[in-house]
Amino acid sequence: MTIEEMRKRKKELGYTNEMISALSGVPAPTVQKILSGVTAAPRFETLKALEKAFTPTGKESPELRESSPFYHRDAWELRESSFVYGSRKQGEYTIDDYYGLPEDRRVELIDGVIYDMASPSAVHQLISSEICSQLRSFIRSKGGSCIPFVAPFDVQLDMDDRTMVQPDVLVVCDRSKLITRCLYGAPDLAVEILSESTRRKDMFLKLQKYRNAGVREYWIVDPDRRKVVVYDLAQDELPVIYGFEDSIPVGIFNGECRIDFSEIWNYIRFLYEQKKPDGK
Repeated sequence: MTIEEMRKRKKELGYTNEMISALSGVPAPTVQKILSGVTAAPRFETLKALEKAFTPTGKESPELRESSPFYHRDAWELRESSFVYGSRKQGEYTIDDYYGLPEDRRVELIDGVIYDMASPSAVHQLISSEICSQLRSFIRSKGGSCIPFVAPFDVQLDMDDRTMVQPDVLVVCDRSKLITRCLYGAPDLAVEILSESTRRKDMFLKLQKYRNAGVREYWIVDPDRRKVVVYDLAQDELPVIYGFEDSIPVGIFNGECRIDFSEIWNYIRFLYEQKKPDGK
């Protein structure tokens, strides 16, 4: 893929330099210099890395992506489930189909499209439970009425029959939205922890869904890069990026509550330091 082709795809997809950086691993300033023409002769390795941001898996060409039946263009061209759910086509499924699935199969339904969800890793589980624990401790210390939840917990985000999501962590302050089977409406805070299979969905599709549904604050936790991206959706502010060494203010509580990621990092870092089965 040429630089000019990348510029065209960037415009077509509506990507920012920060999005391309997150998808490719190339620093955002470098992305900006290459795509603006400041860097006239970028390294071949850098160009190959950049190309990953514009292909579904970092391997297929745009031509393959456009022709493949396994990508759904309206959902940021995410790979659809390989499981056969019935006679309906992706984009036509409803909550009735969602509830008709086997109980041991964890999925999300977004705009009529069903997405399989892989089992969370140990790092994922520990991060989500620690975030929820710190949120719960703060709320209880203040005698607050907000309630934190950790996945799996159904959220009928748009209050229609075409979307049901499961944020990794969420906070609900309006208890009237809680019904027996799910949260009916938008949570105040939603937190998603990235994995290889959910990165694009969480960073783009669910960001837009949460914004449109009225979620006040959205966090994206990236365990691989040890970063946390915080979106103040209520004020439509630019995102703020924190590291795992930071104490991160929770906007829905006016910053009085802070999630201490240095404490979380100290708790989970042993998983990063473990040797792989091959001894490396």
